[in-house]
Amino acid sequence: MSSFRLLFVLSAVYPLCAEPAPAGNPEIRPFVRWLLEDGERLEDVRFAEVAEAVSGCQVLPIDTSDPVDAAMVGEVAAALDDLLEVMLDPDNAIHSVGRVNEISRHVEDFLLERLGQGENFACSIPVNASGNVRRSGYPDLRFEHEPSGRVFYIDPKVFREGSERSSFRTFYFEPKGATNKIRDDASHIIVGIAHRGKVEGRWRLEAWKLVDLIDFRVRLKAEFQSSNRELYQESAVLREGRQAR
Repeated sequence: MSSFRLLFVLSAVYPLCAEPAPAGNPEIRPFVRWLLEDGERLEDVRFAEVAEAVSGCQVLPIDTSDPVDAAMVGEVAAALDDLLEVMLDPDNAIHSVGRVNEISRHVEDFLLERLGQGENFACSIPVNASGNVRRSGYPDLRFEHEPSGRVFYIDPKVFREGSERSSFRTFYFEPKGATNKIRDDASHIIVGIAHRGKVEGRWRLEAWKLVDLIDFRVRLKAEFQSSNRELYQESAVLREGRQAR
């Protein structure tokens, strides 16, 4: 799919996501028809194209022969080595969480602090297009080499060791204008942390991987959704019943 075609699709989606469509909106029918007939075109799309269409910012490849890029990659790698060591401490707060999903916040907090300590480096939670700082949503961290202005967007993910070939969906990106957190021409990397579950009451983080998303492929799952508040409106209920006591 071309970048122009993808930008057209995302531009069509934004009005639908931003506010309720009025009754009889003429844009709805052709959009739904497009999803039914041509949705397969969004089955294999470069994430870089999606990010660029949403943000207007370039996704840059990482060049490890470039001194700045090499220094930034090295700083992230050193931070991750420190992470594995620190998380072995039996008194670390990570061991008190019960679910693996809760580990990610501890990883994110550690990297946020550790990556901000290096000379010439800064790490922060990205500010979105509305000027707000939000922890949720992609990406989680903005890592900058201050002298050059070079930026890496970092998104930590914790996965079960050995599950690298799993087809279970683990990456989500919701394109919205107001909450878009991609504000720089930057490289995008996933920090994958492999865990082995809890061993003798302690989480075991075993290894890490840095993944450059420059050629990462994604797909769109088209889905119309609502909530109980919209579903069970009093004006739409035809009849009701209740168990006799």
